[in-house]
Amino acid sequence: MGALPDAVLIGVHHDGGMDNDHRADTDWAGEVEQHLLYGRDQEAAQLAARHLRNDQTDTRTAMRGDFTMGPLEQLDELEPLLGQVASNITPDHLDSRTPCANFTVRGVLGHMIAGGTQFAAAFRGQVPVEVPADVAESPDVVARAGSALGELMAAIRSPGALERTVAAPFGEMPGEAFARFVVLDGLVHGWDLAKATGQTYEPSDRLVAEVDAFTREAITPQMRDGDTFAAAVEPPAGSTPIEQLAAFTGRTV
Repeated sequence: MGALPDAVLIGVHHDGGMDNDHRADTDWAGEVEQHLLYGRDQEAAQLAARHLRNDQTDTRTAMRGDFTMGPLEQLDELEPLLGQVASNITPDHLDSRTPCANFTVRGVLGHMIAGGTQFAAAFRGQVPVEVPADVAESPDVVARAGSALGELMAAIRSPGALERTVAAPFGEMPGEAFARFVVLDGLVHGWDLAKATGQTYEPSDRLVAEVDAFTREAITPQMRDGDTFAAAVEPPAGSTPIEQLAAFTGRTV
């Protein structure tokens, strides 16, 4: 997971189909967007984080009802999926292009190392160790990515991690909300790696549906900057659920 922008903290993107009462409850999102438009990123982060802390129930239920899987249950399904994909990556795969724009397999792994290291510390309330800028070029990049993701998942499962306010790089937000972003990032990057290396990738429909629903609430227009996320792509007819999710995050399926 990379350095997500302050706009992540908006949390929910609301369309015009909501009823008036619900729209009135979520006008704060417009205030956040105004702060961002005028360059007041820190104020935007603080405003959105405050609403996410105070109104987590509303965030979870907006548009579709309660989440059916907690982030720890999602991690339980995601971890072996990523482990299986990583175990089949060979040195010949490292310079292959992935569906994630501007990233080779090596680049995705380096991105996972940096994000995993940084965010594991955030979930533990610690200062992260510095990750070398050229970590993706290391000969043991696959093993290092696995270790970093293992540390991240252990940190998310550590006592109090989901309840604490996480000092993420883009501002503060509830640990549980940020954990769901971690799952989104890992699930889609796992698909990137599988596609680039010719592997099958079959997350459960339940996991994909849960992450997909969260993603459609959480990704805001400001986040589609071509770096964090590209513009959504229309998936081909007959696409699988994970392919539809990948297309929504901007990947060409």
